[in-house]
Amino acid sequence: MTEATGLVVLVDDDVDLLHATTQLLELAGFTVIALKAAEAALGVVDESFEGVVVSDIRMPGMNGLQLFDRVKAVDPDLPVILVTGHGDVDLAVAALKDGVYDFIPKPYAGERLVEALKRASEKRRLVMENRRLREAAALAADSMPLIGEAPSIRRLRETLRQIADMDVDVLVEGETGTGKEVVADLLHRWGRRRAKPFVALNCGALPETVIESELFGHEAGAFTGAQRRRIGSVEHSSGGTLFLDEIESMPPALQVKLLRVLETRSLTPLGSNETRRLDLRVVAATKIDLGRPDQRGNFREDLYFRLNVVTLRIPPLRERRGDIPMLFGHFLGKAAERFGRPVARANAAVSDYLQSHDWPGNVRELAHFADRVALGLGPDDEAGARPEPDVALPERVGQYEARLIRDALRDHGGDVRGAIEALGVPRKTFYDKLKRYGIAASDFRPS
Repeated sequence: MTEATGLVVLVDDDVDLLHATTQLLELAGFTVIALKAAEAALGVVDESFEGVVVSDIRMPGMNGLQLFDRVKAVDPDLPVILVTGHGDVDLAVAALKDGVYDFIPKPYAGERLVEALKRASEKRRLVMENRRLREAAALAADSMPLIGEAPSIRRLRETLRQIADMDVDVLVEGETGTGKEVVADLLHRWGRRRAKPFVALNCGALPETVIESELFGHEAGAFTGAQRRRIGSVEHSSGGTLFLDEIESMPPALQVKLLRVLETRSLTPLGSNETRRLDLRVVAATKIDLGRPDQRGNFREDLYFRLNVVTLRIPPLRERRGDIPMLFGHFLGKAAERFGRPVARANAAVSDYLQSHDWPGNVRELAHFADRVALGLGPDDEAGARPEPDVALPERVGQYEARLIRDALRDHGGDVRGAIEALGVPRKTFYDKLKRYGIAASDFRPS
């Protein structure tokens, strides 16, 4: 079976020649859209068209040169090959100066057309690939980009743009480190709510005694110690976006209150009799499948159905390995800029590790690995490994300290309290160091 070569729009008003040329190109592996009129081609070709246009010059109605002008206006990088009679050679040469990719005088050997099409198809492929890379680079300009060219990531970006302006609640599913907050942030910034606050709250990071006040707020004197009125995250996000990470960790009692808020789009803060209307959009994130009762646990089924208006799944990094080099290059450049060091080159050991590692921590783990490579550490550098000799003493101390923190978190399964007790440091100091070294405790928790 002939391997697919490319897509061709073939235009010729000579029906017999059109059929013969179509058969020739299909035998050569091309997918052919055969048309008898140039006007019909304009309904097929746009700037996303992946193929090449081949057209006869002499045709009734719109001729080949006019078709070229119209195609050029749509996309000047789209290759057009003109097939000419003997008397049209001068016209074709002039058209070459205007940007026609090639012209082929009649009569011609089939191999001549096939070879020209192969070259033109390769040029078009490179043009489209570079456009996709520029699109990814534009996304990389965001503070936390959703980078990738895997079909699943491209579909995810398209879906985000489609629903960004829609007032629907969204449930984001994905393993730890896949970028759930990135997705929520893009939904906010790509939509009409971008001028209002983006409020993020991690339901698994706050004690049960605090999270209610953080979510719903309270009035002064509502309880002992409530000296001032507090606006909760739900009310503060009105008009913008409320992002609830690790929603599965929310205490059952608060799930009931959140469900009421989502259904009524209003709340009554603790200590108040006033009901306040909200312009609310909630994006909730979970690392488990809340649709499965065996994973849902104590999470309320009715709250799951209320949040599950639109569900987005972020694929783990192991399912889109082709995106790893692009992501790593982006994070490596960011790390070099942050540390004030030249961008390191990935050696064979780093390249092998990028392709062979399973990346259980996903994109977050890859970003941390890029930090280590930027600091001169390779994939085999464990807690006792010596840093590169050109690393200054403060950076060496930092690297050692970061490794000790990671070891403590790993030994305690991501439990912050256990790691703090093992290291013997104050809680605030521990969190300051997590932020300084870009360490996330959740990376070390079992899925």
